[in-house]
Parts: sequence; structure tokens; C-alpha cells
Amino acid sequence: MELKWLKDFVALSEHGSFSKAAEARFVTQPAFSRRIRSLENWLGITLVDRGKYPTTLTVTGLVFVEEAKRMIHDTYQVRKRLQGQESRQCLVFFSQHSPAVSFFPHWIRTLEPLVSTTLVKLNAGNLHDVMESFMAGMGDFLLTFSSGENITELARNDTICIQVGTDKLVPVSAVNTNGTPLHSIENQLPFKLLTYPDDSYLGRIVKEQCLSKIPPDIQYTPVCENALAEGLKAMATEGCGVAWLPLSLIQYELQNKQLMILTSPLQAVELKILLYRFRHTVKPEVDLFWNYLLELYNHGYS
Repeated sequence: MELKWLKDFVALSEHGSFSKAAEARFVTQPAFSRRIRSLENWLGITLVDRGKYPTTLTVTGLVFVEEAKRMIHDTYQVRKRLQGQESRQCLVFFSQHSPAVSFFPHWIRTLEPLVSTTLVKLNAGNLHDVMESFMAGMGDFLLTFSSGENITELARNDTICIQVGTDKLVPVSAVNTNGTPLHSIENQLPFKLLTYPDDSYLGRIVKEQCLSKIPPDIQYTPVCENALAEGLKAMATEGCGVAWLPLSLIQYELQNKQLMILTSPLQAVELKILLYRFRHTVKPEVDLFWNYLLELYNHGYS
């Protein structure tokens, strides 16, 4: 059983509908429904009467709401107690996969004098999962891409963020022996597209800001889907198609002419790299680290 299933069920009991509860939990309704079903399967009982509208909990489901709340509370109390036994200072980061690989290692190395003997923990995943873990108070910082404004779900009174870097999402192709792109968009055939799932963060960016701006006379055919930019990079390097990848992730491949950036009419997207934290924390090492970053980047809260 997963803790997020319990939190999903409590949200369903509080909001009274799958759609509103899914929105509150920052997840699509189909995914939310699957997680409620997974909880029911694990428990071996039916929590929701799906034959009634609006959403109605079964008698057992109503009883289980309080049990779920208690289990969630007890879990966090155990974590709090165990963390209190840790004598060594630590900084816990959550990050999307791409900046965790292409940005974080060099960035944290430049901050090594500040970090000193502090233990640095990095947990990488897709945006939804790491954001959920961060908002649950399981870490100190959240590192994420942003293609424009700050992420809506994180624009809360109890969170603050600063910009710690930039990147760019660029369309690339492997290169022929004569130095030209292996996948040309100038011929009459649809070019092969390596893409992210539509419901992923980078997938939405590519769909809304890149694919939507391709002229109608240029056709493309998706041939591979992968939520990880690193996976798409490997496929692009092997010549499997065109992919939009973070520029910081492909510096070696560009320098060694394994990949080439494609130009107009394919569009690139400017990315900000943002670091979030909660306004209040009991860990002095978090405040020390954050205040140093404010001075380093010479800007205030947002």
C-alpha cells in the first residue's frame, strides 16, 4: 500500500467527487480513479459506491476515512521522531529527472564550500511525484523546470522560490556522415518524432509550444515515447528520430557531432530552473543555504 492512496481517499471524502479530489491532488482523474481502485484492491473491500451519483462512500468507506487519517498522521509522526534522532545536518532535494542529471551535480559542486560536511540527499522523479513528496513535507527543496510563469500548484502562501539557472529545450537529430541531419524536415516524408507522454511536464511543453507551431505542410510520426529525457537522448543519438531535449543534457553529443540542433520552423523553448522551499522550517542549515543563494543570485523571494 502507498501513503498517497490514503491521502487520495481522504481527499475524495472531503471533496465529494473524483474530479475535484483529483484536481486537489494534482493528478488526472483517470490516474486518481486507478489509485482509489488500488487501495480498494489492497484492502479487499469496496470503499466507493459507484452505482450512486454524486460520489458516495460505502458504509465501510465512511468508517475507513477516520482510520486513513489516523494512519497518515501516525506515519508522519514516526518520520518526525526518526528525523529528530538524526544528529548529522542534511539537505533533502526533490527534482525532476532532467535537471537532476544535467544541472544539479555541477551546481551543488559549485556550492561545496557552503554545503561542507552537510549530507545532501537528492530524490529524482517525474514532476507530479516529486512535487507531491515536497508538498507533503518530505524534503527541504524542490528543483524544477519552468517554461514561463512559476508553477501554479506551487504558488502558495507557504512556499517561496528563486531562479537558480536557465536551460533550453531544443529539437535535435543525429547526423549523417556528411554532417547533415539524419532526419530532415525538408523532404516530403513525415519525420520520425521521439516524444514525451502528453501528461508529462516536458510533454505538455513540447505539444503546446513546439508541435503546435509546426507548419501544416510538415508532417511527423511519433515512433517512441519516453518520460525520461535521458532515454530520448539515447534514442536520438542512435538515429531513431527527432527529439526535444534540454540543451544542458546534450553538450557532449553536440560537441562530438553526434547530435545537431534543428532550426526553424522547429521551435526551441527557453526554460528557467527554479528552486522552491517552504517559508518556515526548523532546520537552520536550510535557512543558511537559502540565504546564501539569495545573495548569490541577487534577488528576493517570489
